[in-house]
Amino acid sequence: MSPASTGASTIVGAASSVPSSLPCADSRMAPGGPGYRRMSFALFLAGVATFALLYSTQALLPLISGDFGVAASEASWTVAAATGGLALFVLPMSALSERYGRRTVMTASLAVAVAVGLLVPLAPSLGSLVVLRAVQGAALAGLPASATAYLAEEVRPRALVTAIGLFVAGNSVGGMSGRVVTGWVAQEWGWRAAVAVIGVLAVGCAIAFRLLLPAPRHFTPGSLRPGVLVRTVRGHLADPLLCRLYAIGALFMTVFGGVYTVIGYRLTEAPFSLPQGVVGSIFLVYLVGTVSASTAGRLVGRLGRRGALYLAGGTTAAGLLLSLADSLALVLPGLVLITAGFFAGHAVASSAVSKTATTGRAQASALYQSAYYIGSSAGSTVGAIAFHAGGWAGTVGVGVLAVLGVVTITVFGSRAARREALVAA
Repeated sequence: MSPASTGASTIVGAASSVPSSLPCADSRMAPGGPGYRRMSFALFLAGVATFALLYSTQALLPLISGDFGVAASEASWTVAAATGGLALFVLPMSALSERYGRRTVMTASLAVAVAVGLLVPLAPSLGSLVVLRAVQGAALAGLPASATAYLAEEVRPRALVTAIGLFVAGNSVGGMSGRVVTGWVAQEWGWRAAVAVIGVLAVGCAIAFRLLLPAPRHFTPGSLRPGVLVRTVRGHLADPLLCRLYAIGALFMTVFGGVYTVIGYRLTEAPFSLPQGVVGSIFLVYLVGTVSASTAGRLVGRLGRRGALYLAGGTTAAGLLLSLADSLALVLPGLVLITAGFFAGHAVASSAVSKTATTGRAQASALYQSAYYIGSSAGSTVGAIAFHAGGWAGTVGVGVLAVLGVVTITVFGSRAARREALVAA
């Protein structure tokens, strides 16, 4: 859930890792120039399709539970499998795009994900549904792995931030609209019809994407050298600061994944008993995250990176505690705080990754993306298990522990930084 959703980390890192020695800078696209508007709209649609497909079942979990006669902890695997598949394959997909081209990998990824999306409504059992969702997530890994590298190669530097912003907007719009649309469609025709609608929407986006996206003019194929990739990844994993940032991203996403996987169950039960369409509309709260993520840079400027992380963690924790109330007037502000805190923390951590990694930035950001979606899978599963065992308080407990993990890691990082400063002095 993008920004939700969610792909900003890969965007920053991948863009900065592309060599600047292009044949002719003036020949790259710029606002108002040939192909720029087509390219921007094509990648916006790719972002919409990616995140609408990735989280298509999240708002529908209570209905899936009822259809298959399973608990929340089992139905949550339809979300965890998709995000887990993406987490596992984003690094290999980034390597494939270096060899076979950004547009080729993005096109193939969308084609496979859309084809699987049309099969999802026909799943005869929960097991087959989970398998299809895992394949779909693995296919979608080709989008965040390739889109920003394409932009960095084909767009002039001054226009790059704007172009990437449109792709991020597509991510967040897809993540939010996918949940809202499925909620209202499912209320009338069931969850299978809802995911079918998302599949058809994604087909249209994928076709338009392929027709609109200009052919690359500045891509130079590289060789697939596993040894080099392994050494780069090993170097990043040996960096204590990068590992702390990966853990922070995973923990923040554990909170977010758990809350938004389980919230549908809570709001459809007493004392709220909301209809499915209204529950789906709860995901409009994601718009708050768009605002908080955009202000993260100013927070870091005023409070420093660690201060911003403390504030984000505190905001998330306050929202979790507020959501314990049995009043919708308090639960909704609680979700607002959770969402604002998560997106701010994610923006701070992901941007710090690209600043920390001086080499292999695409791989550094891909590792963050992997940790981020592993956190999503873990949060979806553990949050649902906790809800089954202890109700909403159990899910909140998991979230609070994750926030405490963020604070602990940040405190440890502060002490490590002070020790390094003393040694340097």
